[in-house]
Amino acid sequence: MDPVKFLPFLLSGISVGGQYALIAIGYTMVYGILRLINFAHGDVFMVSGLLMIYISASLPLYAAVPLVLILTVALGFLIERVAYKPLRTAPRMSVMISAIGVSYLLQNTATYVTGGQPMNYPTLPFVSQSVSIAGSQVTWVTILTPFLVLALVVLLVMLINRTKVGMAMRAVAKDFETSQLMGIKINSVISMTFIIGSALAAVGSMLYFTNYPYITPTAGAMPGLKAFVAAVFGGIGSIPGAVIGAFIIGICENIIKGLPFAGATTFVDAFSFALLIIILVVKPTGLFGEKATDKV
Repeated sequence: MDPVKFLPFLLSGISVGGQYALIAIGYTMVYGILRLINFAHGDVFMVSGLLMIYISASLPLYAAVPLVLILTVALGFLIERVAYKPLRTAPRMSVMISAIGVSYLLQNTATYVTGGQPMNYPTLPFVSQSVSIAGSQVTWVTILTPFLVLALVVLLVMLINRTKVGMAMRAVAKDFETSQLMGIKINSVISMTFIIGSALAAVGSMLYFTNYPYITPTAGAMPGLKAFVAAVFGGIGSIPGAVIGAFIIGICENIIKGLPFAGATTFVDAFSFALLIIILVVKPTGLFGEKATDKV
């Protein structure tokens, strides 16, 4: 492949990988603490995009952006309190079914509100503009995404490693029952986890839908699934693993799009799930996952 023609696919892959990473962090953090796959997380990402469409129609963007972040965080907090908290002592399967139910509730509510029609995401100033790199036209969001993602990940790792909230998160992730006995406010820790994950999903939606500006009620399903694959690929429960896995998947997907044979794009989605199967067969814990041991 001509390097000049290859460059846009590489840059786009890094950008999309960063957007997947912001969603994947939410999956991996919730799993690390609750051992729960929050299947509604991709739909929170979709709802955040719809909120931006409706709010930006009546408010200037400098007010709409923080309001969307706040409302997305509130949605994540509400989902945890209403759908997951009452099932804290229930079998894990019950919580998973609840997560699937929340996912379909969000999708059907979005269908009711929008009529199921594709909605056009607003143009964000500066990040939607194009720039020429080595003769290739790319948008600023493609260039800025990896730097923004890395900055957010560094801040998140610092929060987890250097604050009392982060220490509580690490304790709960290590041993849920002992943390309760030690006086850690479990509900507050879990709520904070959902708040952080929802905030990152909101940022991810702004970046993602700037590049893919048409939103449908199912627009969060495939990015959510690919972010989940990235989390498993990197080692579910590991934040660096989720980020690295997301970048690898994003880059590989876009390289496939650039392959010089007809119908290459048909296999883009299939690649992610084929990769998941291979990882589960070869290394079930993922690249950075730790082997779990059951306490007797």
